Amino acid sequence: MSNNKKSKNPFDIFIAGARKGFTVGTTNLLPNVLMAYTLALILKLLGVLDFIGVVFGPIMGIFGLPGEAITVLLTSWLSSSAGVGIAVGLMSHGTLDGTGATILMPAIFLIGSQLQYMGRLLGVADVPVKYWPLLIILSIINAVLAMFVMRFLTLAL
Repeated sequence: MSNNKKSKNPFDIFIAGARKGFTVGTTNLLPNVLMAYTLALILKLLGVLDFIGVVFGPIMGIFGLPGEAITVLLTSWLSSSAGVGIAVGLMSHGTLDGTGATILMPAIFLIGSQLQYMGRLLGVADVPVKYWPLLIILSIINAVLAMFVMRFLTLAL
């Protein structure tokens, strides 16, 4: 019997998947979320978050969000899990509430990790570089539309 033969036992498959998931969670996701949460705390302590809130308040107010919520979108562009970490940080300060997080959630994943995956996915798929800005703009438009929809739905409920 070969050692390369994979088990078809559902329990073995489940355990193997759980191990892989735990590894991804602890080595990839958790560090991003902790880094983003820490960054949100540092920005708050330095007063930068308050400045961002004042500057971007009118824009984010369109969606019923505080100006500081722009940091969630900007960090999501780098990493979805970092965007979630910033959102959690803002919620822990009381800057963002559950409704705000609900409005932001679809946008986090519509624009999430674009910088990370631009070269990895678009480059590997041989998408011509001239189309990359259009793809980025379309995802930002989708995120904005999703925030409008979520704002409308939260008001309707």
